[in-house]
Amino acid sequence: MKICLHALTVFFAATLMTVGGLAQSGKPSTPPARADYRLYGAPLKAAAPDPAIAAALREVSSARIQKTITTLVGFGTRSTLSSMETDLPPGQGVTAAADWIYGQFEQISKECGGCLEVKRDTFVQPVSRRVARPTTITNVYAILRGKDARQAARMYLVTGHYDSRDSDNNDDHGAAPGANDDASGVAVSLECARVLSQAGVKQHWPASLVFVAVAGEEQGLYGSAHLAQVARAEGWQLEGVLNNDIVGGNTTPGDTLQLKDRIRVFSEGVPATATPEQARRIRALGLVDDAPSRQLARAVALAGQTYLNGLHGLPDFSASLVARPDRYLRGGDHTSFNQQGFAAVRLTEWREDFNHQHQNVRVEDGVQYGDLIGFVDFHYVANVARLNAATLAMLAASPGAPTEFKIHAEKLENGTTLSWKAPEFAAGGQAHPGFHYELVWRRTDAADWEYGKTVAAPDNQNGEVTITVPVSKDNVIFGVRTVDDAGHASLVTTVTVPQPAVTAQRSAWEPAS
Repeated sequence: MKICLHALTVFFAATLMTVGGLAQSGKPSTPPARADYRLYGAPLKAAAPDPAIAAALREVSSARIQKTITTLVGFGTRSTLSSMETDLPPGQGVTAAADWIYGQFEQISKECGGCLEVKRDTFVQPVSRRVARPTTITNVYAILRGKDARQAARMYLVTGHYDSRDSDNNDDHGAAPGANDDASGVAVSLECARVLSQAGVKQHWPASLVFVAVAGEEQGLYGSAHLAQVARAEGWQLEGVLNNDIVGGNTTPGDTLQLKDRIRVFSEGVPATATPEQARRIRALGLVDDAPSRQLARAVALAGQTYLNGLHGLPDFSASLVARPDRYLRGGDHTSFNQQGFAAVRLTEWREDFNHQHQNVRVEDGVQYGDLIGFVDFHYVANVARLNAATLAMLAASPGAPTEFKIHAEKLENGTTLSWKAPEFAAGGQAHPGFHYELVWRRTDAADWEYGKTVAAPDNQNGEVTITVPVSKDNVIFGVRTVDDAGHASLVTTVTVPQPAVTAQRSAWEPAS
């Protein structure tokens, strides 16, 4: 689809900023046996799975996911613009879909004893390039508050967009089933809410979880942009956003190149909010693959390695990290959160079929067009939901990420002196039982963390740690994360490049899906 020149320029600028890192790394070189980064520490291995999290993942139901997608398709059109129409048949249109999603969150909350706060974020979108008249847009979401008062401010969010479109983005009456794009993502949000709020695990998360279905995506990410502005304006401590958009595992007959054991995870390597000077510093330090969003993507991969490895009654399903913000000529709701300074990634099936996106339902020259439910693999969507739920659970149960990570480079030396501070909740010597740090590093041409060393958490007044290691900072990228005795690992913190204060503002991003 065509997009505005400004948006295309922004996209390619963001993409090119990853050159020299993950995007062009190829296979990492074989490390020499006596390399300092191999001799100190040990190769990283996934922790043993938390039985409570594994049990929750086994509760994910492909049948429930099928029911959710079937119901959403049944609303005829979920065009955002249909919210202003009064001549739709009863039970049709985007407003009916929003009401149904709200009801689903309420039912889930009822089943967990009222543990969810179910909310609507409703606003009027002014006239814009894809909105011909002022239009009401509603985001629906539910919050599961963390059990630990010290950590409940930390939030992790999963989202999908419930609006749909056909070939004409201005058509608010025609059939727009939107089964894959993006009823599949909404099904992931609802299923994560259900399994992570069940009686056996709802008290398991120190941090808070937010389950979201947004609208206005096809018109220009308006729903997610508004919610991201709300999060920024209200001071949400939003540490990670998982955007699921087109996660249906397309089943087009004859497509032999689809991979059903993995999903792509897109992430920015340089923060969207970085100023030119900050981007210069990031490049100078070799941190073009280390934005908070890239660390979130790596956490998704770690969750898959820990829980979805074919063991413990769970399938083998993995995250394939893609070192760019999104696909060519496309955009998604994670971008709205990136533009407000939040870590956010996009999950999308391995191989898309564009005959089944943004198309009128029809058969033409023997080819079926339209985003029909018959092209969705419900078992695949269930695995995507498991990966999302595992990531949310691992991060929400972790002690939180360290802060103010620094590399001290005051003199020339082969060793490296590093320092960092405890997670905010642990400052002032309030150590978490079983809490320790894991110093991690990787070669500069490696896509993910490779080696690690356990570091005890000191009991001092400011929670600061300083350590010198016999590994050259010139040859690796360092980071640090917290890990508790149950193996729950936080996001990795890398060298802090101060970011500008971000105020809530409208997104200029235009591509859809």
